[in-house]
Amino acid sequence: MSKRALLEVIALGPQDAVAAEAGGADRLELVTDMAADGLTPPRATFAAIRAAVGLPLRVMLRAADGFAAGDVAALCEEAAALRAEGAEEFVLGFLTPDGRPDLAAVTALAEVIDGCRWTFHRAIDRAADRDALRRELAGAAGAAGLDTYLTAGSAEGVGRGLPTLLAEQARTAAGEPGYAPRILVGGGLGLGHLPALRAAGLDAFHIGGAARPAGWSAPVEAAAVREWREALDLPVAQRV
Repeated sequence: MSKRALLEVIALGPQDAVAAEAGGADRLELVTDMAADGLTPPRATFAAIRAAVGLPLRVMLRAADGFAAGDVAALCEEAAALRAEGAEEFVLGFLTPDGRPDLAAVTALAEVIDGCRWTFHRAIDRAADRDALRRELAGAAGAAGLDTYLTAGSAEGVGRGLPTLLAEQARTAAGEPGYAPRILVGGGLGLGHLPALRAAGLDAFHIGGAARPAGWSAPVEAAAVREWREALDLPVAQRV
């Protein structure tokens, strides 16, 4: 029997979180300001969501749109405050202007969150060389806790990035250096992509807008999350 696939849902507040949990989400990514593609949420929002649900929460550490780290010291202060508030999992990832991983920023934040598990987000889809990025991070002593890459396989979304995702999953299965972290598929992900992804062994999926049929101005709907949960729970042989 195949193991249950992980379903992560973006939550902007407690209402989203409760609906996502009711629909069968396994984990939440907490952000604010989706107009900027997701920034660090206020500590009060984290606390309210933590009080509202029992799901694991991955908290975004990102101060501005784009993939430049910006004021790393300020971001570290915010990370420390969230950690003190009880945050145990995070999402982060920064690139240098030439598209390489910003190891200085990543290391600084990894030190602050002190071994907590974290996701390197879709900055990988904008990297100059995604294989080199993985290898650099795998060899960075300061990247402790990195256990997931959130990726669509392409900056243009899963539809374009599907071949890359399948190839990287094969490298993960083969145990290649740099490919130990789990692949969390997200970014333009549709239900129609699931058969090929699940058949290849991918088992972690991330949705945002797909959980909000009425758009980002409306909250998460439990029924929309449940549709994804049920699709992911089908035996792989039925995903045709």
